Amino acid sequence: MIMLRRSAERGYADHGWLKSFHTFSFADYHDPRHMGVGNLRVINEDRIAPGTGFGTHGHRDMEIVSYVLDGALAHQDSMGNGTQGGANAGVIRPGDVQRMSAGTGVMHSEFNHDAEHTTHFLQIWILPKYRGIKPGYEQKHFAEAAKRGRLALVASPDGRDGSVTIHADASIRAALLDGDERIEEALDPARNTYVHVARGRVSVNGQALEAGDAARLQGEARLALSGGQGAEVLVFDLAA
Repeated sequence: MIMLRRSAERGYADHGWLKSFHTFSFADYHDPRHMGVGNLRVINEDRIAPGTGFGTHGHRDMEIVSYVLDGALAHQDSMGNGTQGGANAGVIRPGDVQRMSAGTGVMHSEFNHDAEHTTHFLQIWILPKYRGIKPGYEQKHFAEAAKRGRLALVASPDGRDGSVTIHADASIRAALLDGDERIEEALDPARNTYVHVARGRVSVNGQALEAGDAARLQGEARLALSGGQGAEVLVFDLAA
């Protein structure tokens, strides 16, 4: 069974400095039909205006993945990331994937310090396998060549193939598709597969999807991505 989630059906919030589309119920947007898929709880498509951002706020017991499409996002947290002398620079750009494990609790901020350009990114929340873990942070870069015409693993429970490590029964892969490029692979029908189109156009198991659209594959044994037109796609493998 394939269930489509069209971009125009998503929740939307315009805060002036922040314009955000919510795939699943979030903040003031609530739809009991769209509370998440498996352990995937949030996909927010955010655009942050130049010189603005999220002030310091807290999270706990959540795996938070940020995937930048355009611009740059500067991150600072109570673990010391993004501060002078910290373990990580905390600035992520297109091709970068950032993972923050909130665990027992973490405070952080996210800003677009560019005076002219909007930052466009996906904010993803996945429920952790265990509560109360030690907070953690990781960021890695994935070159376009690694995603061209293939699904590159960018987040996984064990950090294999150079992916960031998320403490959840889930993985995220990313692909870029254009023209004749095609991806086909077997799926475990007992798990949830969720395909989110970050940009462009692509066919998912014969269904035409555009930027912001998504497809939930349940009980399906095969994934086929084809007909890409400037497409950037995230594929989630999730606990049932």
